[in-house]
Amino acid sequence: MTALVLVCDTFTGGWAWREVAAALRESGAEAHPVTLTGMGDRRHLAGPDTDLETHIQDLTQLIDHLDAPDVVMVGHGYGIHPVLGAADRRPERIAGIVHLDAGMPQDGDPALALVPDQAVRERLDRTGPTEEDWLLPPPPREQWPRWGSVAGVPADALARLDRLAAPQPLGTLSQPLRLSGAASELPTTGVLCTANGSSIALVEALVGMGDPRFRALTDPRVGFFELDTGHWPMLSVPGELAGVLLKGAAGEGHRVAAAVSGRPAHLGPFLLDVPQRRRERVGRVDLHLPDADGPRPAVVFVHGGPVPPDVEPTPRDWPTLVGYGQYVASLGVVGVVVDHRLHDLGDHGRAAEDVAEAVELVRADPRVDGGRVALWYFSGGGLLSADWLAAPAPWLRCVAASYPMLAPLPNWGLTDSRFRPAVAVRNAGRLPIVLTRVGLERAEIAVTVDEFLSAAEDCEANVEVVDVPHGRHGFEAIDHTEEARDAVERAVRSVLGHLR
Repeated sequence: MTALVLVCDTFTGGWAWREVAAALRESGAEAHPVTLTGMGDRRHLAGPDTDLETHIQDLTQLIDHLDAPDVVMVGHGYGIHPVLGAADRRPERIAGIVHLDAGMPQDGDPALALVPDQAVRERLDRTGPTEEDWLLPPPPREQWPRWGSVAGVPADALARLDRLAAPQPLGTLSQPLRLSGAASELPTTGVLCTANGSSIALVEALVGMGDPRFRALTDPRVGFFELDTGHWPMLSVPGELAGVLLKGAAGEGHRVAAAVSGRPAHLGPFLLDVPQRRRERVGRVDLHLPDADGPRPAVVFVHGGPVPPDVEPTPRDWPTLVGYGQYVASLGVVGVVVDHRLHDLGDHGRAAEDVAEAVELVRADPRVDGGRVALWYFSGGGLLSADWLAAPAPWLRCVAASYPMLAPLPNWGLTDSRFRPAVAVRNAGRLPIVLTRVGLERAEIAVTVDEFLSAAEDCEANVEVVDVPHGRHGFEAIDHTEEARDAVERAVRSVLGHLR
């Protein structure tokens, strides 16, 4: 018989698993919903010294008192930290670990690093817990989405979440997780909640980037499931979640393969054969220069992200971005590619500064007509377009975006940030916007495009949509079809037309 130990996210307790636990028991499994020290109906046990180690000890004590030979640990959000800590102490008792809409913390990582509310992260980074200030109150009801999407949660369940939520001891978030590696070989399951911004396609894209942190996800002992709901599946789809947990405990799940022939998808060749033009590197900026006299207009291409800092080659050497730069240069326009530093979810401000500096460098170049510049964003870099849409400069003739993310994903913690193009477009006026949309977009990104287009329609923004019905995210490197080539040529013609 399998025993599933269920550990929920911040502010909650074992009560959140009520329906899931009932469904598991009906299927013949043991279910042990956990209320950690200081949480739920144990909130009176919290003190200034309640920390992550306290919660790890809670779980190791429970494991030691279970008779079931196979124990599967389920960690939801914050809960994955004490789950991994306890599994590291008792690896011989653990049959598997389930990351339920949770991150992949490593040795030395505090749970704070994965808190989706950016304001909370910044506050604790500055001060940390003190003897006087050691509790983090749960969010007001209207701010629960800052801690993860509440999509699918019925009104009565959301009211229960709000009513029963307990303050979180800050030490549980600030204390680093310590792992010896003893549990690193255990079977692992990832349950991804798509309405919160996670998906198997996104995992495969991260693996495809070649980041060594995600290499372990291609291990055959790692399986994945998706749930079409928000961050609280135990409240929104308890029966479906129980079924997925049982399948995960049985070793089922989608397996992620390593890149074929070792070449990541984004390093595939550009879909057009373009004439070669001179390329010049200045700091983080590459200029693709046309064979032309006098100052020429420029298109600044802004890559997506986050991109890990040690990825090689860096984006300005990716075939797609080089291809675009060379293509516009062959048509008499300066193509600019900038290696901005969007390496993590907290880097959008720094990346925006990098792009702004690149624009000023380019506009000051005597070979560039500084009054005729377009900005072209790709994928996750689309969030960086918000500043320019919110306050268009007179020299900005066009903003383009290809398969962009146009609102932060719910689990990115950027709800109240300035990086929301779907909001900023309301101030874009008549600035031309050329949006290349792929028909086979990842669901979590497609919804942000829909939000953007709806806002653009409401404010009568000047948006042209170039559709690639059978195109995938990053189609220029993977979909070498006539449809895809026509879309690139049409988008480039449109952008250059606005630079005349």
